[in-house]
Amino acid sequence: MSDSLVWFKSSYSDDQGGACLEVALDWRKSSHSDFEDAACVEVAACPRTIHIRDSKLGPQTPHLAVPGAAWTAFVEYARTGA
Repeated sequence: MSDSLVWFKSSYSDDQGGACLEVALDWRKSSHSDFEDAACVEVAACPRTIHIRDSKLGPQTPHLAVPGAAWTAFVEYARTGA
């Protein structure tokens, strides 16, 4: 699991410099990932979006963002196969 939060500027903040809102993703390592090396899948949950990344590429790796409902359906399918 990553020890640091990944901060990014909110889309509601303007691009003029000044005060802006930043949000952080709290990455959590998958329980199905191998704990012996750095290669693992990590997820960060937000109210409406789940972010997924491959941590072996480093903390600034690109990530996939999916709606919460899609993630729930995926996890249910993975758990039950249906």
